[in-house]
Amino acid sequence: MRTPVALVTGYLGSGKTTLIRAMLESPALGDTAVIVNELGEIGIDHAILRQVDERTVLLASGCVCCTLRGDLADELRDLVDRRASGEIPPFTRVVVETTGVADPAPILATLVSEPLVRNQYVLESVISTVDAQHGLRGEESERQVAAADVLVVTKGDLADPADVERSVAELNPVASVVRAVHGDIDPAFLLGERRSAAPPAGVHVRAHEEDVTAVSLVLDGPLDWLGFGIWLTMLLHARGREILRVKGLLDVGGEGPLLVDAVQHVVHPAVHLDAWPDDDRRSRLVLIGRRLDPERLERSLRSFVAPG
Repeated sequence: MRTPVALVTGYLGSGKTTLIRAMLESPALGDTAVIVNELGEIGIDHAILRQVDERTVLLASGCVCCTLRGDLADELRDLVDRRASGEIPPFTRVVVETTGVADPAPILATLVSEPLVRNQYVLESVISTVDAQHGLRGEESERQVAAADVLVVTKGDLADPADVERSVAELNPVASVVRAVHGDIDPAFLLGERRSAAPPAGVHVRAHEEDVTAVSLVLDGPLDWLGFGIWLTMLLHARGREILRVKGLLDVGGEGPLLVDAVQHVVHPAVHLDAWPDDDRRSRLVLIGRRLDPERLERSLRSFVAPG
């Protein structure tokens, strides 16, 4: 069985480290390995049970905490080897912290595309923190929000989070939005099966800063899955980094829909779901990106996926 991986991202000062510190102290995560950029930033010295080596500590909660000093794929493979040899305790989940200005896409590519990593691990959730005081802050922050399955709005004790919650929900309508003050949130809201919402059944356009737009497309009747795959490949190739996120439930003629999900150039393996999340069985697709033309997108999509 592959080990689930949760990715925690968020802009500098958005409360990402505070959230991870609270997660490390939760008994529910006692069988978790955590890969962070700098152990010192987490402030967990009081909770250290014993030092394993210069980069790894075991916490009183049972967590294995490692410093990411090089390539993530190497670190993940090393964790598996050390678990198998008994050097570190068994773990059933890995939480990975990114830097505050990191683009999540290359990290997701490691988890989805690197063969040895993909055989041992499966992406569980992408969690992004957003500061209620400052909201979205530039291109890096927007990419982190667009990639998220769960958006955690922090510092609600310092500013009313309502406007930021509305803004990030409009930018990424397929993510769940929750609040956390000082990292105080039940890990069950963050972890487990990927918690992103079903794509909304309706067409809407939301222009954001720097022309970032969320477009929702709906199509009736079964569509050509092969044609959709060609369309998506060509779209990502043509628009490159302008496409931040694509997510959809597609009617391909089965009892349940086909779940498709892509973050920039990283396309997750499609998943057949047993049932639709509601009574609406139309294909729904949400695209988040820069300078998107909804009418042109819909015309091109229909030309590829219409039956026959």
